Amino acid sequence: MTLIQPVAPSYVRELARYIPGKSIEDVARDLNLDPKTIVKLASNENPRGPSPGVLAAIAAAALEATRYPDGNGFALKAALSARLGVEAAQIVLGNGSNDILELATQAYLRPGDEAIYSQHAFAVYPLATRARGAIGVEVPARSFGHDLARMRAAMTPRTRMVFVANPNNPTGTAASRDDLARFVAAVPDNDVLAQDEAYIEFLDDPLDLLPEIRAGRKPNLLLMRTFSKIYGLAGLRLGYGIGHPDLIAEFEKVRQPFNINAIAQAGALAALDDTAHAAKTRQKNSRGLKFYARACRKLGLEFIPSSANFILVRVGDGQRVFGEMQRLGVIVRPMGGYQLPEWVRISIGTPKENKRCLVALQSALAKPESPTV
Repeated sequence: MTLIQPVAPSYVRELARYIPGKSIEDVARDLNLDPKTIVKLASNENPRGPSPGVLAAIAAAALEATRYPDGNGFALKAALSARLGVEAAQIVLGNGSNDILELATQAYLRPGDEAIYSQHAFAVYPLATRARGAIGVEVPARSFGHDLARMRAAMTPRTRMVFVANPNNPTGTAASRDDLARFVAAVPDNDVLAQDEAYIEFLDDPLDLLPEIRAGRKPNLLLMRTFSKIYGLAGLRLGYGIGHPDLIAEFEKVRQPFNINAIAQAGALAALDDTAHAAKTRQKNSRGLKFYARACRKLGLEFIPSSANFILVRVGDGQRVFGEMQRLGVIVRPMGGYQLPEWVRISIGTPKENKRCLVALQSALAKPESPTV
């Protein structure tokens, strides 16, 4: 008897799933290491973690874990509304900013539509696009960053969405304020411009696009932000999108009920109040970037100056160096999946973690490569 089973659409079957950075637990199991001795600098997490006030709010919220969360996130939206100067109807909450870009593709992309993104940009852009049966259009990078002029030239009548990350992950590059402003103004109003600002808090002088949304001048503009990076809440998975009320209303129709848990909402509310903690994180991150820049220059290693909380370093065989560093208990991220096989991405850690990483990197580079057969 022939077994009949469901068959996913071809555009889903052809996808390669997203592989996150190795966890401490994975490496400890694979290499028989003590997890307490492992340093993870692979996923652009905040090494300082959340502030004490945030931890207290999380603990208090956990006592009410038996109850469903506020499905509309009223208190958090109100706090964000006051902070950003936009209406609550202009905000949508997501299970990380990744959830926001998934909502965008679900609400606005149809099979056969085109979505544009840059080479060396976040891997989920093409995955989310193709999962809807839409066509991804990858524009070659310029100096490892977005070539905004070529991205504008790539738009066609079939274009329905454009992804721009500023700063960009995984390269850490940032577009100039003027270039970005011109690009935002040039994107046609019938194309959703998904502006990924996950790392915007690390920029010294970011282009503020909120006035465009407040004034209703760009009804197609979506700003995507997160509590994972500057606020140190990656484990709670909480992001948000900001846009025109009509744009956001469509997201709310496809958003899962209770997609933001109560503990995450409580932690985010407390994090917004602790501006000193975020400022300190920026300061320590800047010192960490300078540490790696000095070290790379001293070692003669090429690196990409970063505007985020990580740095991309050219090491030769990125996968080999990644493996050698793992054996020494330091996890970084190889970049072969981003068409950058000679590079590894290193998240900025504590001063102690950064020094440990540098020692492991030097050891990995000094180890001779295994002869090929």
